[in-house]
Amino acid sequence: MLRYLTAGESHGPALTAIVEGFPSGVALEAALIDRELERRQGGYGRGKRQTLETDRIIIESGVFHGVTTGAPITLRLINNDSKLERLAEPAAPRGGHIDLAGAINYQTGIRQVLERASARETALRVAAGALAKLLLRELGITVFGYVRELGGIAAPPESFDLAARDASLVYTLNPAADPAIVAAIDAARDAGDTLGGVVETIVTGCPIGLGSHAQWDRKLDARLAAAVMSVQAIKAVEIGLGIEAARRPGSKVMDPIAYDAAHSPDDRRHGFRRPTNNAGGVEGGTSNGEPIVVRAAKKPISTLAARGPSINMATKVPEPAAYERSDVCAVPAASVIVENVVAFEIAAAVVEKYVGTSLEAIQAAMSAVHALNRERLAHWGDAAQESAGPQRRASSPAEKSN
Repeated sequence: MLRYLTAGESHGPALTAIVEGFPSGVALEAALIDRELERRQGGYGRGKRQTLETDRIIIESGVFHGVTTGAPITLRLINNDSKLERLAEPAAPRGGHIDLAGAINYQTGIRQVLERASARETALRVAAGALAKLLLRELGITVFGYVRELGGIAAPPESFDLAARDASLVYTLNPAADPAIVAAIDAARDAGDTLGGVVETIVTGCPIGLGSHAQWDRKLDARLAAAVMSVQAIKAVEIGLGIEAARRPGSKVMDPIAYDAAHSPDDRRHGFRRPTNNAGGVEGGTSNGEPIVVRAAKKPISTLAARGPSINMATKVPEPAAYERSDVCAVPAASVIVENVVAFEIAAAVVEKYVGTSLEAIQAAMSAVHALNRERLAHWGDAAQESAGPQRRASSPAEKSN
């Protein structure tokens, strides 16, 4: 099992993650992890905190001479803006945050809750996801995220060019939409308000068979949805068409199946083709070989410079909500976070399916399963009869006479 845990507070001394179950033999490229962390800190509309932190990953275990060993990997990020003990207790909880419910649930002050609940924690999730990408890269699987809508302004992709996304101030794939989005962020800042949006992640190169239909908690789409929904401020997750599928008749939702007899022996889809991908690459909880498409809706940040109405916790009288230094818009950052959260879940599904403690073992298992599926598909009729059991196989005249 590939998994991770995180620890630390937003303004504590450091954030730490322990990644367990990561296979040995993967070259650990810290620069790639740092690039993902830098992208998370960027994007138009971010607040002052991002100028105070320079996130660079510190790897404290699980690596020997730059290569993973299979032991737990410890990832650490130092908080330059470490001042937890000096921060005041907020008097009035902020609506839309954990402040009130968390303080009552844990029977603590608001400060203890909001420090752990802060989206600062997602820096470690990005680091863990970037680590997972190093494994996926070795297996020919890519994960790509971008902003699809921001502040109600649609930015449908014009291409899927990595350079175009990285050149965008707001991480879209639609340069024509960027000026209007930047203007909307500026207007929200002037009004003391914030903006949300929609981000999308696309995974390509996945083989057929990640996840399973056999049990609810093994379904790939359920696992992806849970992982993405756990990201701070994400309020909805869609796979493929998502909610739009409920508005269409079945004939406009199902993905027809075609076959390319001239497909390459290395084709991970074994020649099967889909002219549409409404399912978003997952059917019955299992990857079907098409690109996996995950979309997430991020609400506007509830910490407002204009300060919404609240109640003083001590006096119980109305008082403006506390203000914590925050962003006007973190949708570009969310696209990076969701991308890396998805990458980790895909890597976990790969490790689960192709059980192996090393990269070499996983690669060998993937090749063996691919070859087995090719052989079975080449002799599908015989294989299907064999799988049907003795009663279904007894269909020849000689067998019937017996």
